Amino acid sequence: MRSTLGIDVDAPADLVFAIVRDTTSWQRILPHYSRSRAERRHPDGSVTCHFVASRPLVAGLGIALPVTWRSRVSSDAAVRRLRFQHSGGLTAGMDVTWRLEELPGGGTRVEIEHMFERGPGDILPTIVERWFIRAIAGRTLATFKALAEALHAAGVAL
Repeated sequence: MRSTLGIDVDAPADLVFAIVRDTTSWQRILPHYSRSRAERRHPDGSVTCHFVASRPLVAGLGIALPVTWRSRVSSDAAVRRLRFQHSGGLTAGMDVTWRLEELPGGGTRVEIEHMFERGPGDILPTIVERWFIRAIAGRTLATFKALAEALHAAGVAL
């Protein structure tokens, strides 16, 4: 299963990348994340993080389901990419790539691609994509968009 989510951000790509690249800070800047803790730092600069985010179930009542996963996260500033290799749990084997591309006029296109392969006939990837990936990654993109655009409008450069 391949799933891609994207959003256009009215802020420079370098600013957006500076905000998103430190995944250990996500628990402080994303309201739906309660954990983004480094568990292991690797010699190649990547880090294995434990993430916990909330997936809204009944938005009006604030009822949400906590979702947890572990990923080895690497970043490449030269091409503005983040890669998450999921290990353990329901999403073991899922490979996620964030791509940030400069748009004409100075904005940024952010795309998140999820690749989740399981055995033939396994419906788990479809369930995960429909019920969790879209809800959590969509909210993550919207929050980073708002933050980057606010910082850019205020003239902040990171």
